[in-house]
Amino acid sequence: MSDLHAATENVLIDDRVRGFPPGHPPLSPAAVGMQGWKPYDGRMALPLISLDRRAFAGNVELMMAYVKSHSADIAPHAKTPMSTALADALLSAGAWGTTVADIRQAAVLLKAGQRRLILANEIGGAAAARRLAALLGHYPDAEFHIFVDSTALVEALRSAWLERADLPPLGLLVEFGAGRAGLRSVEAATAILDAILAVETHAFRLTGIAAYEGAAATANADETMLRIDALMAMTSDFLPKIRARIGKERPLLVTSGGSVFFDIVVARLSAAVAADPACRLVLRSGAIFFHDHGVYERGLAGLDARGGLRIGGETVSAAAGFRPALRVWAEVLSRPEPQLAISGMGMRDVAMDQDLPRPLGLYRNGARLTDLEGARVFRLNDQHAFMILADGSDVAVGDVIEFGISHPCTCLDRHAILYGLDPDHSVTAAYLTSFG
Repeated sequence: MSDLHAATENVLIDDRVRGFPPGHPPLSPAAVGMQGWKPYDGRMALPLISLDRRAFAGNVELMMAYVKSHSADIAPHAKTPMSTALADALLSAGAWGTTVADIRQAAVLLKAGQRRLILANEIGGAAAARRLAALLGHYPDAEFHIFVDSTALVEALRSAWLERADLPPLGLLVEFGAGRAGLRSVEAATAILDAILAVETHAFRLTGIAAYEGAAATANADETMLRIDALMAMTSDFLPKIRARIGKERPLLVTSGGSVFFDIVVARLSAAVAADPACRLVLRSGAIFFHDHGVYERGLAGLDARGGLRIGGETVSAAAGFRPALRVWAEVLSRPEPQLAISGMGMRDVAMDQDLPRPLGLYRNGARLTDLEGARVFRLNDQHAFMILADGSDVAVGDVIEFGISHPCTCLDRHAILYGLDPDHSVTAAYLTSFG
């Protein structure tokens, strides 16, 4: 057990946290999972967010099988749940490492005992490089890789590493990009490669190539494919150029792959990586383990349209195989008009950047009453969700509504606790989040 996990056993949760029953004595996270609470039984404070543990486990099993079948690895992005317990669960299931988006997220995972991290982002300049060095000075056993797309960042990191003798080796990943950060041409990447190789030491060296294909997406599907193909082509073509400079022996990473287009990454990069015995293909998908009722639902439908998942020589439907694992639960506060219901959940509780939440089920008096077919959320305020109801809908004040969400990454960060549910919706775990 890591020091952070041991410390959380001494943390007491009380009714200042979403979901915790008002007036109930404080409990440790482990004890929360032993109370038999349900989000719709009238005891838990609403709104709250929950994780379907069976769906999550199934998603993990399917994604790990896919990665293994393509001789790839995965370092799931921790920014989605920012839960050290769930990050550790993914490592236990076979993940190669963990991905983070910034220095603070790296601190969370390092303090939790994880030691192999990819920081999939540029961090800034000299001050940021010194902050990273100050953190990693406490973890000399860390294996740490970071994206670079400028000579300015290379120089900032080099200077920070020259100033100290207590730092672990830092691996530099030359980043190609489209739509966000990253180099736009092989010529620009070669300039970064030259800059790195000119100043390499045993503790500061090139460790591979990085890209993120999700930022290349546009509203036009054909244009998206062209942009992603071009990005993957630059990435794979650069690998032999690196080998020509550094020789065949050094281990290298080629890393890309979010939660929508990871199949294209595998299809476009596997051959180049397979031709290089000292190279490893590492996906960074994170949201895939949680899935959703929105942006990733549409994304996996697109993946199936491209041919589905190839696992062990068979084709598997991604849309059917992965299951949405997250729900937000809220009470009906008002029925001011025949086709309008207002629930106690708003922008402070649920994501809306990639779609509005979707009403799924209606609960009353501690039991599921019906599906909410025909209902939809059309607007959110800070604390309210406005729903249009079908004619004759039996929705009453005090009912509990189960909502599906879109885009886990911008929904989970509103919550300090993710309540894990068993198949009958009883709370059996409480995962602390660390969004800062």
